[in-house]
Amino acid sequence: MSDKKESRLVSSVIGLNSNIQKRVGRALSVHGIGVTEYLVLNQLYVAPTQTMRRSDLAEEVGLSPSGITRLINPMEKIGLVKKEESPRDARVSLVRLSAAGKQVYEDAQVSFEQASVALFEPLDDKQIDAFIELLSTVSKGS
Repeated sequence: MSDKKESRLVSSVIGLNSNIQKRVGRALSVHGIGVTEYLVLNQLYVAPTQTMRRSDLAEEVGLSPSGITRLINPMEKIGLVKKEESPRDARVSLVRLSAAGKQVYEDAQVSFEQASVALFEPLDDKQIDAFIELLSTVSKGS
């Protein structure tokens, strides 16, 4: 087996991602949502009209069009989001943040931030800034 630094780095990043998913997921579970639902609510919350095209939402959270549909359907059933048709184009489906979804997001945001702080507590501000810069550099290359 190869012992290249890049391979070890990718393994470490995958392990970090798993740790983030578990710890942040636990924090969000008290709000009845998981990490991916939180990311959807976040995208809708920051959208200018709190509405996005389903395809754009899928792109922003890293899901396929069918994946976002499978995620949005239960979110709609519990009242976090509403599906709408575009007034300009009937082929375009929109997703809107509901009032209940906005409240769940605002409550969950506190838990998300607390879990994030706890995860990176071993790092100081300078290290966190450097880590953000490194991740941004790598992300631009893909």
